[in-house]
Amino acid sequence: MTLNYWTERLSVAGRWMFKALLGLVAIALVWQSAFGLNTAATAAPVTLIAANTADQAQSAADKVRSQSKDFIRDTKNKVEKTANRNAAKVDQADDEGSFVERKARRDQARIEQRAEQDASRTEKAVDDSMNAVQGIVENIKGAFGQ
Repeated sequence: MTLNYWTERLSVAGRWMFKALLGLVAIALVWQSAFGLNTAATAAPVTLIAANTADQAQSAADKVRSQSKDFIRDTKNKVEKTANRNAAKVDQADDEGSFVERKARRDQARIEQRAEQDASRTEKAVDDSMNAVQGIVENIKGAFGQ
């Protein structure tokens, strides 16, 4: 697709404006770091803020972990309940113990087993993720001397 004359000019102007804005931001950052940094005055507040933020992040991670596990367990229970309900429906429909009823019972057992396996794998993945987050938080705390 080729651009017509005006859209091409507008595109060039947009690139120039972006480059100019990027240059101004770079100059502002360099200017701020050259004249506005007093490490002796800001060392303690940054440490306190970082430690407080790290504690908040850790408590948030614990909250997410518990909510995730509750959700996983709730989902597992719903799957098992649905499998039981379906097997009960088949049982009520067929009183003589036919092939369909036996298959429904096997399916129910298989669904419950897989729900348990999936729930445990998912909980392990949540634990691994949260342990990684907590490790990062501990590293941040260690970097700020807490």
